[in-house]
This record gives sequence, structure tokens and C-alpha cells, in this order.
Amino acid sequence: MPKPPPAPVPQSRLERLARIGLAAGELAVGAATEGIRRLARGEAAELGTALLSGANAKRLATRLARLRGAAMKIGQLVSLQGEDVLPPEFAQALAMLRSQASPMPPEQVRRVLGREYGRGWEERFARFDWEPIAAASIGQVHRAVAANGRDLALKIQYPGVARSIASDVDNVAVLLRLFNLLPLGLDVGGMAAEAKRQLAQEADYEAEGRFLERYAKLVAGEPGLAVPRVHWDLTTQRIMAMDFMAGEPLETLASASQARRDAVGTLLERLLFRELFEFRVMQTDPNFANYLWQPETGRVVLLDFGATMRFPKEFVAKYARITRAVIEGDRDAVAQGVIDIGYAAPDDSAERIDAVVDVVFLVCEPLRHRGRYDFPASDLPARVRDLGYDLAFRRGLVRAPPPETIFLHRKLVGAFLLLARIRARVDARGLVTEVLAGQ
Repeated sequence: MPKPPPAPVPQSRLERLARIGLAAGELAVGAATEGIRRLARGEAAELGTALLSGANAKRLATRLARLRGAAMKIGQLVSLQGEDVLPPEFAQALAMLRSQASPMPPEQVRRVLGREYGRGWEERFARFDWEPIAAASIGQVHRAVAANGRDLALKIQYPGVARSIASDVDNVAVLLRLFNLLPLGLDVGGMAAEAKRQLAQEADYEAEGRFLERYAKLVAGEPGLAVPRVHWDLTTQRIMAMDFMAGEPLETLASASQARRDAVGTLLERLLFRELFEFRVMQTDPNFANYLWQPETGRVVLLDFGATMRFPKEFVAKYARITRAVIEGDRDAVAQGVIDIGYAAPDDSAERIDAVVDVVFLVCEPLRHRGRYDFPASDLPARVRDLGYDLAFRRGLVRAPPPETIFLHRKLVGAFLLLARIRARVDARGLVTEVLAGQ
């Protein structure tokens, strides 16, 4: 897929609001056009299904990708959650938000560098590559060589992103609710508050640097993983300097031997369970671009620690209990677990609680499977999507998860997609049982 061309990042709240308003207008027009097409074909033209057309999803994704910042981040969240509940065509179109964003042009990069480093910033570098090696929702990455010869990757934040987080989240949440792109009964306010909190952290590159250093210590005993080093003399709140790490996109593993794919998949799945149950610290952005594969060393390089979360001990204990109950096939214990976590309320109807338990058992299929689970061959995402759409949108039986879990779920969904992408077969049940046994 070709890289998007450079485009200036809209900086003012008014300009960003206008862009979101334009997206709303395009969605309305697109839904009307789709409805007319369906009527012409003699089909039912319900507004809801017309809004969820693939063409409308592409319109929404294009607008959010051009905005970047928190608006694009929320779109990424919807795209991952959409694997569970949205029509396939709509979910697939939104998936483009998980790919590379449009980079900002060099003149905008130069202004950010000048603001963060001050006059004469050029003297800090022997070389600066103006063509970015990656561009995401919050910032883009440039390769540079420091004056003393250090080979660096500089993550440079888009201007205006940090101060527009609250307004972006609120405006996109209104847009999603207006066009019925969220499950029935969703606590939009709670979701928005959690998104603002997490995204504000992601926009603080000094905080990310501290998380990166902490994470490096946590995985120091794992030879298959590598984490870049932070260079604090060139790191600010809006620019993070770290070691440049060479490697191939993780997706290139798809053409490696089955044994190699399974080994890397096992490494990443074990890391996922250790993050939640052992470290209680998790990098919650599973974007494929946040991983590199080094064929010569056999290591996976872990990048981007802006979306790192700490989990309270009691929260993790609840997840451990429900995970054990799922593995044991204990529906009563799982029912109690979904209430404890907040997926259901104690006074909910038996029908609603049963529906949530059904979803949990289905989603956790890899944990209930004995032996290696064949992630690329699994149609689990489609089955979860069909069940989730029916229960959440049509029947209103399944509540949206607690706001504090949305980024955890992003990681869990993304981990499944990642293992499917690299065509790995992994004994998830054995791995999680092993990690839980150590707790």
C-alpha cells in the first residue's frame, strides 16, 4: 500500500470541529445515497444499515485519518471494537485507520523542532532525514544522527494534538452516537473520559520515555524481545529520542517457516499474559507498526509505549478468576466474574447475564482450546461479530464494557489479529495456565 502524501495537521479546535462536521455531512449524504441505491434494487433501505455501509466507513476513515490526533485514535478504537459488532464491510473499511497516517510536511516539522529545541537546533544533529519512516495518529518518526554519532529515531508529535484531545474525543463521540455507530446502552461519557485520560498520557513523550525504561526492565530476561533506549538529552514532552532499531515489519513473518511463526506467536502471546497477570503493566496499542522483526537475531523489537497502562492488583485478580473459570468451563463462576468486572450488574436479568457469559465463552475460545490454536484459520472474529452485533445493536442485551477496560480490550483484539496476520498457531490455554500458576 503506497504511503499517504504529506498534509498539514489542522491545529485549531475550530478547524478540527469543522472537519468533523464535514464528516457528519458526508455520512448523512452517503447514507441517503445508499438508501436510494437499495430501493432501486428492490431491497429494504433501513437507515441504520445504510449508515453502516462500506462506502460510509471509507468516508469516515478518510476524514479521521486527515485529522490525526485523538480523532484518529478514537476511530482506531472503533475499528478494533468493530471487529466484534460492526458489519464486516464497515469494519474492514475502518481498518485503514490502523495503517500509516498522512505525515505532516517538512515546514511543519521544522516549526515543531524549533519550538521544542530552540534556536540553533540543527547543531544537535549531524544528519536529519526529513522523510519520516513512520506516521501514526499522534506523531511521526524521523531517523537522525546526533552530533556525537548516535543513531536515533525521533518521534515528533503533531502540533495542536495535545490541546485538542478533549474536544476531539467529545466531537467524535457525538458523531458516533448520532449515526448509531456504538452499541445500545453504551456509557459514552465514561468511555470519553477514559479515552481523554489515556490519550493525554500518550501525548506526553516524557511519560512515555519513563514507561519505556520500566518496560525494558520487565522484559530484560527475555532474549527474544528488544526495547530501544531513551536518549533524555534530546527528549522533550513533544519529541522523544530513542535508539534507531533496524528490523522488518512483523507481517513479513507470514512467509517464514511454520515453526518460526509459531515460536514468535508464542513469544508474543506469553508476553500478553505476563503483561496483564504478572507485570500488571501493559502496552495497550497492538498496531502492527509497533513491532519489528529481526531475522538475523530472531528478536522482536517492541516500539511505542505511549499507550501503557497500569492495572490495580484487585482488577487483575478479577480477570484471573474469570479466566480460570472459562478454562474450567464453569458458567456459574463466569457469571459471577462478569458481574465482578462490571460487564453485567447484579440486578440484571438472567437473560442479560447469560448473554454476556455466552460472549465471554466465545471470545475466549483460544483459551478453551487444548493444544495449538490455529489463529489464521479461525473464523472466530466473524462469529463474535455476528453475536455481538445481534446482542448489542439489535437486542440491547450486552452492555458496553466498563470504560476503564476499553484499552485492555483493544490489546486483546489486536493480539488475536496480530497472530492471525503472522499465521501463527499457539497454545494459548497452556501459556495462560502457566502464567496464572505463577501468581
